[in-house]
Amino acid sequence: MSAGTVAVIDYGSGNLRSAAKALERAARESGRDPGLIRVTSDARVVAAAERVVLPGVGAFADCMAGLQALPGMIAALDEAVAQRGRPFLGICVGMQLLATEGLEHGHHAGLGWISGQVQAIAPADASLKVPHMGWNNLRFSERGLAHPVLAGLADLGGGHAYFVHSYHLAGAHASQVLGEVDYGGPVTAVVGRDNIIGTQFHPEKSQALGLALLGNFLGWRP
Repeated sequence: MSAGTVAVIDYGSGNLRSAAKALERAARESGRDPGLIRVTSDARVVAAAERVVLPGVGAFADCMAGLQALPGMIAALDEAVAQRGRPFLGICVGMQLLATEGLEHGHHAGLGWISGQVQAIAPADASLKVPHMGWNNLRFSERGLAHPVLAGLADLGGGHAYFVHSYHLAGAHASQVLGEVDYGGPVTAVVGRDNIIGTQFHPEKSQALGLALLGNFLGWRP
């Protein structure tokens, strides 16, 4: 395994290729080797990687089942991320899988790295449609503003990011919520702790803001 490999986990979820292409572009634009971005379903590659990215589109239970179906993948994630402290980025449902559990179509255990439940969005304004789809303005917490992966994002494109989702991570400890958006009430947009960060929005669809986040992630040394 080459030093500096970024493992993008392929577990049958939707936005895999676009996320990988955006990471390759962010690598080029930040002076890094885009060849280090490796899409893989091999647990051994993930265990040995310097960084790990978990994209995701679809239902929580289906995505968790897809991850569990890859031989040794949950153990590899635990080894690389929880034990060895390798930088980890979860995107959309990949971020939701960090939670204690998801409530979409029943109760389903998540990875348990971030406290809270993945619940349906319930806007107080009945005119707001679900799914929450389109651009929304990020509001960062003090910890979010100070986080290296989020550095400079508030000044790019007015802090707007692109969302497509019907569920969000609710009930996380305040220290783990790095950013929110307003959609008929607060909706969790970014979570993180230690070497782990996750975005409900799609960096690969968020233009300059998303590329800046991915570039920051590729250089992050938690």
